[in-house]
Amino acid sequence: MKSNPLEQNGPSGVLLIDKAPDMTSHDVVAIARKALNTKKIGHCGTLDPMATGLLMLVIGRATKIQDLLMSEDKEYEGTMTLGSVTSTQDRQGEVLETHEVPAFSEAQIHTAFDAFTGEFEQMPPMVSAIKKDGVPLYKLARKGEVVERQPRPVRVTGYKVSRIALPDVDFTVNCSKGFYVRTYAHDIGEKLGCGAHLSALRRTRSGKFTLDRAVTVADLKTAPREDLFKAMISLAEISLMRGA
Repeated sequence: MKSNPLEQNGPSGVLLIDKAPDMTSHDVVAIARKALNTKKIGHCGTLDPMATGLLMLVIGRATKIQDLLMSEDKEYEGTMTLGSVTSTQDRQGEVLETHEVPAFSEAQIHTAFDAFTGEFEQMPPMVSAIKKDGVPLYKLARKGEVVERQPRPVRVTGYKVSRIALPDVDFTVNCSKGFYVRTYAHDIGEKLGCGAHLSALRRTRSGKFTLDRAVTVADLKTAPREDLFKAMISLAEISLMRGA
């Protein structure tokens, strides 16, 4: 039986949001604070403005398990565009290089993806939330600064190439916390020898949470508060889902 997310000190639980494009994760948190009339809200895993899909909001006492929820594996659906390298490794950056895209076979594409399967190290991009002396790298990148970064261990547990329509390649990837899908696209482009950038991204899963119970940003803005409370996943249900 689901416990009521409403408590004496306000709501507690997780609200799953299907983030719209062209907005930041912080924008969604601000909308939720107003919609739920509570200040104690955080999110699990930043989504770039370009990206859509699953954004987990932790509310009230659920903020205490934020790090735990962020540590779980995730699934993304994306599109990489071969033949052009950008400053941000995605379509929102400045084009730095362009190359002719050979008529790659399906086997050649899969071989490149296979090179980034299992455990390996990934160099975090400059446009990331990682901090250098307390300043997020993306703020330094906006000023044209490039600082030394250390590669980080990541893991890909599986991938699927769903469509090849060169120069575009659609894929799904299951990966660990701290994985940069735009860097994945960039590195696969390097492996193929023609460069690539990420042109579309949608997060479809985080741990055991999927988009099935997600609320759209439009509904977050307009739905009655009681409906949003009902959509929240209680701490008791989260505990059962995670087998705790």
